[in-house]
Amino acid sequence: MVKIIMHGCNGKMGQVITRLVSEDEGAVIVAGIDTYTGIENPYPVYKSLEECEEEADVVIDFSNAKAVDGLLNMCADRKLPVVLCTTGLSEEQIALVEETAKKTAVLKSANMSLGINLLMKLLKEAAKVLAPAGYDMEIVEKHHNKKVDAPSGTALALADSLNEAAGGVYEYKYDRSSERVARDKKEIGISAVRGGTIVGEHEVLFAGEDEVIEFCHTAYSKAVFGKGALEAAKFLAGKEAGKYDMSDVIQF
Repeated sequence: MVKIIMHGCNGKMGQVITRLVSEDEGAVIVAGIDTYTGIENPYPVYKSLEECEEEADVVIDFSNAKAVDGLLNMCADRKLPVVLCTTGLSEEQIALVEETAKKTAVLKSANMSLGINLLMKLLKEAAKVLAPAGYDMEIVEKHHNKKVDAPSGTALALADSLNEAAGGVYEYKYDRSSERVARDKKEIGISAVRGGTIVGEHEVLFAGEDEVIEFCHTAYSKAVFGKGALEAAKFLAGKEAGKYDMSDVIQF
């Protein structure tokens, strides 16, 4: 039984993970951390990790960037593994992640979905075959109308997977309206769509002569990210100090 501390337990994702863990026989949340305590949970909730005395195997973090410094420092001191799901970290915080990983296990990925991370592995294999054969590679990502960044971090991670497998010789093209030229063979096009309540859709196309191969992933709710975080926590418990990502969780 993996014992978890849920950091950011009363946020949307914290509550999603609380429900998922309650249905999982291999894990239990022993404590939650959140500055807001107006939600009743089946475990004690503290306003800070310093106040928490429960023994745990791993922390799952879905909080905010402001809380990450204190979390990482505490996990380093306690040698407590952490699944870091909070996004929007500064360069200084990314450096702190690297330092923390020297003292305890830290798992951080651009997207926690098991499906997206499996897709990244599949794309690498496809790109090794199709890129040298001259297939054009394009990515289309779709999200809800409240998302302010474009392209999504996941779209960039997918592009990086393609580029890495193809030898890192491709450049990313985000907009074609400013110039009227034929598509360069060494570019990966990334297009962003924003509308409605779309949770997240990513489509990767390999377009060759007379054929197109498509890889698609659709998230219908945020639960897919919570499920990935839970699987990551069960994987990370007991691991040696170091930096991990979801590709370590998904092994084939």
